[in-house]
Amino acid sequence: MKVMIVGSGGREHAIAASVAKSGRVEKIYCAPGNAGIAQIAQCVPIGAMEFEKIRDFAKENEIGLVIVGMDDPLVGGLVDVLEAAGIRTFGPRKNAAILEGSKAFSKDLMKKYHIPTAAYETFDEAEDALEYLHTQAKFPVVLKADGLALGKGVLICNTLQEAEDGVCTIMTERKFGAAGNRLVIEEFMTGREVSVLSFVDGKTIRIMSSAQDHKRAKDGDQGLNTGGMGTFSPSPFYTPKVDAFCREHIYQATVDAMAAEGRPFVGVIFFGLMLTAEGPKVLEYNARFGDPEAQVVLPRMKNDMVEVCEACIDGRLDQVELEFEDNAAVCVVLASDGYPVKYDKGLPITGLEHFENREDVYCFHAGTKTGEDGKTILTNGGRVLGVTAKGGTLAQARKNAYAAAGWVDFANKYMRQDIGKAIDEA
Repeated sequence: MKVMIVGSGGREHAIAASVAKSGRVEKIYCAPGNAGIAQIAQCVPIGAMEFEKIRDFAKENEIGLVIVGMDDPLVGGLVDVLEAAGIRTFGPRKNAAILEGSKAFSKDLMKKYHIPTAAYETFDEAEDALEYLHTQAKFPVVLKADGLALGKGVLICNTLQEAEDGVCTIMTERKFGAAGNRLVIEEFMTGREVSVLSFVDGKTIRIMSSAQDHKRAKDGDQGLNTGGMGTFSPSPFYTPKVDAFCREHIYQATVDAMAAEGRPFVGVIFFGLMLTAEGPKVLEYNARFGDPEAQVVLPRMKNDMVEVCEACIDGRLDQVELEFEDNAAVCVVLASDGYPVKYDKGLPITGLEHFENREDVYCFHAGTKTGEDGKTILTNGGRVLGVTAKGGTLAQARKNAYAAAGWVDFANKYMRQDIGKAIDEA
């Protein structure tokens, strides 16, 4: 079978590495890919939003399975375009990807089907949002741009002034573009955040191992929101009690709700959970693998990735039992200093050879490209690499990950030093 992956980041590199383990795969393509993915797949110069080009390439090259990694093409309807052309595709159709594409939709869905989440209000006009903040809001509050905003369209506001500025940023200045056409104002929840990925076939859900992300740019969860500076799996805070509650009140309930709405979900649902004093609640849904959560979850999965994807497409996920290694993994993101605001690109990366032919450490490329000489690998983004290491315990995996992060270097290399520090508090 030939498999094509759509996307260009660390998540897609982790997916490609997982697909490459399958005995059923003879060739992997990636559109557009990156310098790391190019070591295990043939990268093709097609953008993730160039739906017709992806479709035509898949037909011409007799692709047996397309895996869509990124949120934008899923929300935009790439799966619908490919399925209409008879191409087997793993990922939700447009009408189901709205679960991530519109925060207002997902909040309304949770309210309708009694899925635990924070109280909220939705606004189409900045004036109405400001009126609500002045008259009814209890601070702190959370402002969320309704649409996709690269994981950065969420603002935590401690004061009325901060909230007013936030409404201006999202709805008036349109810092996140069309994502800010609508605004969700949500109560601020406190507790541990946990990420749980799942495979879904429209009716059956299978839960993957838990993970915990670090969104802020600087140590101690300070600084600006980013796409994620590191993660670890499993989360020690995701206990059997939490799991039992979520299975009963959140996971299957979400799948059933989407089916009841005529939007059967096939693909990956990412559950962003907050473990509050009142119990677990849904912070957000994503309609695809998390990034960098995929970089710690997929290396621990024993199942054949292609077989699981096909079981989802065929509606026979109930016949699959997911298996994960009895260990832990930690991913430390190596970013360009200045991310997520301003940073230099095109800097040579050294030390990548240390990761070759290793099964305990991985270097997933997030923002890289190959230099003009065809050999040198250069930085090409804010998040450059995700260094993942396994260990018998989370503490050992963390130690291994930071040791491996020292093997590789580039001129403006920056990383948080406290990824997985919460492990010590568990």
